[in-house]
Amino acid sequence: MINEKIHAHFAESIQTKIVAAEALPESIERAAFALTEALIRGNKILVCGNGGAAALAQIFSSHLLNKYETDRPSLPAIAITADSALVSAIATDSHFDQIYAKQISAIAQDGDVLLVISHGGNSRNMIKAVETALSRSLQIIALNGVDGGELAGLLGSEDIEIRAPSDKGPRIEEIHLLVINCLSDLIDQQLFPQY
Repeated sequence: MINEKIHAHFAESIQTKIVAAEALPESIERAAFALTEALIRGNKILVCGNGGAAALAQIFSSHLLNKYETDRPSLPAIAITADSALVSAIATDSHFDQIYAKQISAIAQDGDVLLVISHGGNSRNMIKAVETALSRSLQIIALNGVDGGELAGLLGSEDIEIRAPSDKGPRIEEIHLLVINCLSDLIDQQLFPQY
């Protein structure tokens, strides 16, 4: 029984990745190009998400700041999920909806990119983050799932949505991790082909 359950998890994950491999390459390529262009201009990448997506935001920023697979110069990325003292202070003094929006207001500059990672696109703090980023003319790259939620409706023609083809949180998270790895690799290949 347990063995069957394990096999079912693997089979479902594999099938979701097969569907994603057909549906997502164009949007992943566009996102990698947009991120690379921002970095070439001297801008930074801001990344946020909730729960497991917050961990993915930290993984992506560590790929850029430190390295993905090979040593190369550091790239400017900030996981605005990572400062627990700041996030809890904003949540306590303002409102949890503002934990990312306030940071974006303070540190985002013209030409920066906001990468948001969301399972379903309906978390209020993620919506506020995107609204704030749009008010500051930042480009948005959204790793999303399910039907895209309210977040998908906020995106403009210059923004990019990479929507995992699933409505299950664990499968969405797996696709998002794979997308982050793809983006990290493509950025490195474009910026540091000699490494």
